Amino acid sequence: MIQTFNPDFKEDIKEKLERQEFMKLMGFEVTKIEVGRVEGELVLEQRHKQHKGFAHGGVIATLADIVAGFAAVSLVPKDHHVVTAEIKVSYFHPGVGDKLLAKGIVLKQGRKINFCEAEVYVVKGDQEPLLIAKASASMANITPEDIASRTGNGS
Repeated sequence: MIQTFNPDFKEDIKEKLERQEFMKLMGFEVTKIEVGRVEGELVLEQRHKQHKGFAHGGVIATLADIVAGFAAVSLVPKDHHVVTAEIKVSYFHPGVGDKLLAKGIVLKQGRKINFCEAEVYVVKGDQEPLLIAKASASMANITPEDIASRTGNGS
Protein backbone atom coordinates (compact mmCIF):
# COMPACT_ATOMS: atom_id res chain seq x y z
CA MET A 1 0.00 0.00 0.00
CA ILE A 2 1.27 3.45 -0.93
CA GLN A 3 1.23 6.08 1.80
CA THR A 4 2.69 9.51 2.35
CA PHE A 5 5.00 10.38 5.22
CA ASN A 6 4.33 14.09 4.71
CA PRO A 7 0.82 15.39 5.43
CA ASP A 8 1.79 18.70 3.73
CA PHE A 9 3.05 17.03 0.53
CA LYS A 10 0.91 19.16 -1.82
CA GLU A 11 2.23 22.46 -0.45
CA ASP A 12 5.81 21.15 -0.33
CA ILE A 13 5.64 19.95 -3.94
CA LYS A 14 4.24 23.31 -5.07
CA GLU A 15 7.12 25.05 -3.29
CA LYS A 16 9.68 22.72 -4.91
CA LEU A 17 8.09 23.25 -8.32
CA GLU A 18 8.84 26.97 -7.97
CA ARG A 19 12.56 26.07 -7.97
CA GLN A 20 12.32 23.82 -11.05
CA GLU A 21 13.93 26.27 -13.46
CA PHE A 22 14.32 23.83 -16.36
CA MET A 23 10.67 22.81 -16.07
CA LYS A 24 9.64 26.49 -16.13
CA LEU A 25 11.94 27.14 -19.10
CA MET A 26 10.14 24.39 -21.00
CA GLY A 27 6.71 25.71 -20.05
CA PHE A 28 5.53 22.54 -18.30
CA GLU A 29 2.76 22.97 -15.72
CA VAL A 30 1.78 20.48 -13.04
CA THR A 31 -2.02 20.17 -12.98
CA LYS A 32 -2.66 17.42 -10.41
CA ILE A 33 -0.90 16.38 -7.20
CA GLU A 34 -2.13 13.36 -5.23
CA VAL A 35 -0.49 10.75 -3.01
CA GLY A 36 1.72 8.75 -5.37
CA ARG A 37 0.44 10.55 -8.51
CA VAL A 38 1.39 13.75 -10.38
CA GLU A 39 0.13 14.99 -13.74
CA GLY A 40 0.92 17.96 -15.94
CA GLU A 41 0.78 19.42 -19.41
CA LEU A 42 2.93 21.25 -21.91
CA VAL A 43 1.61 23.33 -24.80
CA LEU A 44 3.75 22.27 -27.75
CA GLU A 45 5.70 25.09 -29.37
CA GLN A 46 8.32 25.08 -32.11
CA ARG A 47 11.09 25.11 -29.48
CA HIS A 48 9.92 21.69 -28.22
CA LYS A 49 10.21 19.98 -31.61
CA GLN A 50 12.96 18.17 -33.44
CA HIS A 51 13.83 18.61 -37.13
CA LYS A 52 10.81 16.65 -38.46
CA GLY A 53 8.34 18.62 -36.35
CA PHE A 54 7.74 15.95 -33.69
CA ALA A 55 8.01 16.65 -29.97
CA HIS A 56 11.68 16.09 -29.17
CA GLY A 57 12.41 12.81 -27.38
CA GLY A 58 14.33 14.70 -24.71
CA VAL A 59 11.28 16.84 -23.97
CA ILE A 60 9.13 13.72 -23.64
CA ALA A 61 11.70 12.04 -21.38
CA THR A 62 11.97 15.16 -19.23
CA LEU A 63 8.21 15.29 -18.70
CA ALA A 64 8.18 11.60 -17.74
CA ASP A 65 11.04 12.21 -15.31
CA ILE A 66 9.31 15.20 -13.69
CA VAL A 67 5.96 13.52 -13.07
CA ALA A 68 7.47 10.22 -11.91
CA GLY A 69 9.89 12.05 -9.62
CA PHE A 70 7.27 14.27 -8.03
CA ALA A 71 4.93 11.30 -7.61
CA ALA A 72 7.73 9.84 -5.45
CA VAL A 73 8.24 13.18 -3.67
CA SER A 74 4.61 13.02 -2.54
CA LEU A 75 5.47 10.02 -0.36
CA VAL A 76 8.69 10.97 1.44
CA PRO A 77 9.02 12.94 4.70
CA LYS A 78 9.23 16.72 4.43
CA ASP A 79 13.01 16.91 4.96
CA HIS A 80 13.80 14.18 2.41
CA HIS A 81 14.50 14.56 -1.29
CA VAL A 82 14.11 12.36 -4.36
CA VAL A 83 16.50 11.94 -7.29
CA THR A 84 16.27 9.81 -10.39
CA ALA A 85 18.41 6.68 -10.05
CA GLU A 86 17.30 5.14 -13.35
CA ILE A 87 14.81 5.89 -16.11
CA LYS A 88 13.90 4.03 -19.29
CA VAL A 89 11.62 5.59 -21.88
CA SER A 90 9.87 3.69 -24.68
CA TYR A 91 8.49 5.74 -27.56
CA PHE A 92 5.40 4.46 -29.40
CA HIS A 93 4.28 7.32 -31.69
CA PRO A 94 5.63 10.68 -32.80
CA GLY A 95 4.46 13.59 -30.69
CA VAL A 96 2.49 15.58 -33.26
CA GLY A 97 -0.24 17.77 -31.83
CA ASP A 98 -1.11 20.74 -29.69
CA LYS A 99 0.02 19.67 -26.24
CA LEU A 100 1.58 16.88 -24.23
CA LEU A 101 0.00 15.37 -21.12
CA ALA A 102 2.22 13.53 -18.64
CA LYS A 103 1.06 11.26 -15.81
CA GLY A 104 3.34 9.76 -13.20
CA ILE A 105 2.55 7.19 -10.52
CA VAL A 106 4.39 5.25 -7.85
CA LEU A 107 3.84 1.53 -8.39
CA LYS A 108 5.95 0.25 -5.49
CA GLN A 109 6.99 2.32 -2.51
CA GLY A 110 10.26 1.44 -0.82
CA ARG A 111 12.39 2.70 2.03
CA LYS A 112 15.24 3.76 -0.29
CA ILE A 113 13.79 3.39 -3.81
CA ASN A 114 10.33 4.06 -5.23
CA PHE A 115 9.48 2.29 -8.48
CA CYS A 116 7.48 4.61 -10.72
CA GLU A 117 5.89 4.73 -14.15
CA ALA A 118 5.02 7.65 -16.37
CA GLU A 119 2.90 7.95 -19.48
CA VAL A 120 3.09 10.80 -21.98
CA TYR A 121 0.20 11.53 -24.34
CA VAL A 122 -0.18 13.94 -27.23
CA VAL A 123 -3.42 15.85 -27.76
CA LYS A 124 -4.37 17.08 -31.24
CA GLY A 125 -7.48 19.23 -31.52
CA ASP A 126 -10.48 17.51 -29.97
CA GLN A 127 -9.17 14.00 -30.65
CA GLU A 128 -8.64 11.53 -27.81
CA PRO A 129 -5.16 11.76 -26.26
CA LEU A 130 -2.72 9.31 -27.87
CA LEU A 131 -0.16 7.47 -25.72
CA ILE A 132 3.20 8.28 -27.29
CA ALA A 133 5.65 7.15 -24.61
CA LYS A 134 5.89 5.18 -21.40
CA ALA A 135 8.68 5.29 -18.85
CA SER A 136 9.73 3.20 -15.90
CA ALA A 137 11.87 4.88 -13.29
CA SER A 138 13.61 4.16 -10.01
CA MET A 139 13.51 7.19 -7.74
CA ALA A 140 16.01 7.21 -4.87
CA ASN A 141 15.08 8.71 -1.50
CA ILE A 142 17.72 11.06 -0.13
CA THR A 143 17.64 11.55 3.65
CA PRO A 144 19.06 14.54 5.57
CA GLU A 145 21.79 12.17 6.81
CA ASP A 146 22.72 11.29 3.22
CA ILE A 147 23.07 14.99 2.37
CA ALA A 148 25.10 15.73 5.52
CA SER A 149 27.53 12.88 4.84
CA ARG A 150 28.10 14.07 1.25
CA THR A 151 28.60 17.72 2.14
CA GLY A 152 30.56 17.24 5.36
CA ASN A 153 27.88 19.01 7.39
CA GLY A 154 27.33 16.18 9.82
CA SER A 155 25.88 18.13 12.73
